[in-house]
Amino acid sequence: MSQAPTTGTTERHRLPVRTLVAASIGNAVEWYDWTIYATFSIYFATQIFPPENAALALISTLATYALAFFFRPLGGLLLGRFADLKGRRTAMLVTILLMAGGSFVIGLLPTFAMIGWFAPVLLLLARIAQGMSLGGEVSNASAYLAEIAPRERRGRYSSFFYISTGTAVLFASLTGFVLAATLTEDQLASWGWRIPFLLGGVLGIIGLWMRRQMSESEQFEENKESAARIRNPLMLTLREHPKAVAQLVGFTILHTLCYYTFFSALTPYATKSRGADASEVFLALSIATAIFVLLQYPMGAAADRYGRKPQMLVWSAATAVLVVPLSFLIGPGFWNMFVVFVVGLSLYTAMTSVAPAIMSELFPTKVRALGIGAWYNLTVAVFGGTAPLVIASLQEADLAILFFVYVAVGAVISFVAVLTLPETKGSALR
Repeated sequence: MSQAPTTGTTERHRLPVRTLVAASIGNAVEWYDWTIYATFSIYFATQIFPPENAALALISTLATYALAFFFRPLGGLLLGRFADLKGRRTAMLVTILLMAGGSFVIGLLPTFAMIGWFAPVLLLLARIAQGMSLGGEVSNASAYLAEIAPRERRGRYSSFFYISTGTAVLFASLTGFVLAATLTEDQLASWGWRIPFLLGGVLGIIGLWMRRQMSESEQFEENKESAARIRNPLMLTLREHPKAVAQLVGFTILHTLCYYTFFSALTPYATKSRGADASEVFLALSIATAIFVLLQYPMGAAADRYGRKPQMLVWSAATAVLVVPLSFLIGPGFWNMFVVFVVGLSLYTAMTSVAPAIMSELFPTKVRALGIGAWYNLTVAVFGGTAPLVIASLQEADLAILFFVYVAVGAVISFVAVLTLPETKGSALR
C-alpha cells in the first residue's frame, strides 16, 4: 500500500483512510478492553476475588487494574525500542495480539469458587500482558501516524487515533447500556460481564488481520540504522531531550486524568456512590462519546490551521476551572450526567485530536517510539492507572470531592507545561 506524501502538494489531498484505520484499530481494541474492565469491575469483582467482602473484592479488582498499569512503562520501553529497531508495523502486530489474547483469557476465566486464588492470579497475568501491550501500542501507533502524515496535515492524521479510541469507548458504553438494560444484576454478576471481554478478543483478531497489509513508514526505514547504533536509548532521551521529557510528563498528567475520570472512574462512582441509574449513566456517556468522536477531525484540522498550543491551553485552563463544579452535578438524573460528560469530553478533544502529533514532534525518529513509550506510559501508570482506585478509596472515606480537586491541580500543572511548548504546526518531524 502506498504511503501518503510527506511534503506539501498543490493537488487535492486524499486521506489514506484504510491505512489510518488499520493504524488506529489497535488503539481502539486496547482502550475498549481497558474501559470495559473499569466499567464492569463492579460486577465481576466478587466472581474473581473472595465474595465474602464485596467492598474488598472491588478494591482488589481495581488494584489489579492499577498494578497492570505499572507494566505499561515496561511495555513502552521494550516495545518502543523494538519499534525503533524492527519497525512500527511489526511492533503493532505484537501489541494487538497480546491485547486480544488477554481479553479472551479474562472472558473465559474460571471463578474464585472454581479454582480459588488461581483466578485472581490468572486475571493479573492477563492484565500484565495487556498493560505491556498498551504501553507499546500508544507510542508505536502515534509515531506511525505522525510519520506518514504530510507536515501540514499532521493534526488531521493524528485525530484518527482518538476517533478510534472514542469509537471503541462508545462501543464499550453502548455494550454496558444494552447489558444493564436487558440483564438483571445477578445475571451481569454471574456471566453477563464476560460478554464484552469476549467481544474485545474478536475485535483484536479483526485488527490483526487489517494490520497485516500495512506498509512501514519511510521515516523509520531512513533512520533504522541510526537507531540501531544507539546504546542506552532511555538515558539518551534524558541526556539529549530533558525538556521534551518534562513537557511530555507535564501535559500527560491531565491527559490521562481526563481519560480515566470521564471514561472510566465516573461510571462506578456515579452508580455506587451518588445513586445514579446505571442505564442512564451509560446512555449519557454514549451520547457524549459520540460527540467526542465527531469533534476529533475538526479539532485536528483546527490545530493544523491555528496551532496546537492555543487549543491545549484552553483545554487545560477550562478543565482546571470547571472540573470541581461539574462534580456536584454527578448523581441521579440523565441530564445531570449528560452535562458532566459532554462538557468534560468536549474540552478533552482539544488535546486528544493532536496527541500523537504533539508527542511525536518532541523526539527524533531514532528514539521516537521509545521516548513516547517510556515517559508517556510512566506518567499514565502513576496518574491514570491509580485514578479508579483513588476515587474508590476517597469514596469509602466520604472524601470523593478531593479527587476532583486532584484533577484540577493536574490541570494547572499541564497548563504550565503547555506554556513551555513551541508551536509546531506545519513543522517537519526531526
